[in-house]
Amino acid sequence: MKWLFVILAIAGIGGGGYYFYKNPPSKEAASATPARPTSAPAERRDILFAVTAAGEIGPADQVSVRPEINGRIAELGVDIGDQVPKGGILCRMDDKDLQIERSSRVVEIEGARLQVQKSERNLNRLKELYKDKLVSMEAFEDAKTDSDVAKNTLERVTSNLRQVEESLTKTTIRAPFDCTVLTRPVSVGQAVSGSAGFNSGTEIMTIANLKDMVVTAHINQADVVRLTPGQKVDINVESVPGLTINGKLERIAPQAVFKNGIKGFAARVQLKDVDARVRPGMTAILNIPVVSAEDVLGVPLAAVFTENNERFVFVKQEGKFEKRNVTVGVNDFFFAEVQKGLEDGEVVSLEMPPEFKPDKTTNGPSRKKFNAASTAGPDPKPGPNAPKTPRAGS
Repeated sequence: MKWLFVILAIAGIGGGGYYFYKNPPSKEAASATPARPTSAPAERRDILFAVTAAGEIGPADQVSVRPEINGRIAELGVDIGDQVPKGGILCRMDDKDLQIERSSRVVEIEGARLQVQKSERNLNRLKELYKDKLVSMEAFEDAKTDSDVAKNTLERVTSNLRQVEESLTKTTIRAPFDCTVLTRPVSVGQAVSGSAGFNSGTEIMTIANLKDMVVTAHINQADVVRLTPGQKVDINVESVPGLTINGKLERIAPQAVFKNGIKGFAARVQLKDVDARVRPGMTAILNIPVVSAEDVLGVPLAAVFTENNERFVFVKQEGKFEKRNVTVGVNDFFFAEVQKGLEDGEVVSLEMPPEFKPDKTTNGPSRKKFNAASTAGPDPKPGPNAPKTPRAGS
């Protein structure tokens, strides 16, 4: 019985192998992925070349609130997320010590004023006596000096009072503009230092105007030459799918810097009609239109080749391909506008046909992709140093 099972197993394996030998799997079944297209028709389409960049959304005006004087927090009526109108109270500091000092300065002023009055009476009396030669000049000069000293003392204590009153006005911190509280790291009763002290003082809170928002982005140096302040910007917010905000390119830094290993220029984009869901710190994708063409004849970039600064395509005619010069206009990263040399519906090759490829034994051209970033716009004119071999793109 054991040998019978072995014989049946061998017979089954042999039969299966014979079946697959006679009926091999088709090539279509063996290939799970479709073949890449080698040709495409010329069609009318809209072509738009735009510069894209990622940036971070932030408020146009943001302030770190720090007290001007040393003291202790007595009142803190706002918290994170609260909206405060311009002139609204953000914080009050304990002013008891300043009030005591002010009372003391007022008393000093009253004493100094009385001393001035006394010295002036004495000076006037001695002045009359001096005219009658009843007192010496030395006594008259001493009285005059005492009067001047009393006046100086009054000015000094009056100035001290003004300083104390100025400090009292700084115990109440008000919002400089309509704002929202972003952070509030202190609590009531906490001692804080003034901005003139160590480390520029204690930060009480951070406020910002969330009605005016901007995007700070890093623009690649290859793209920045195409941008000018005032251009329209379309902004997509990653955290809010489907939301597109209009913006305006406000300014571009005059000097390049390195960021994440890429040399570029800092750009600032002003947002218009900010959505309430947009918050500082969100990532924004900028799309800055540079050049566009509507309803023009276009072909894929892979179909455009260059030789001696002349653009050409390979057009399919009766089963064969013919080389045809074309004039290329606007292009983006996928399609190029054909202004002359091609008709709507004609089929072009996305690869160099075999009959046009150079002999492998010679130094033939190498295939290069069309660089839309460096050739966006009208077809450039041939230069004196034009390349001598055909290649895809430019």
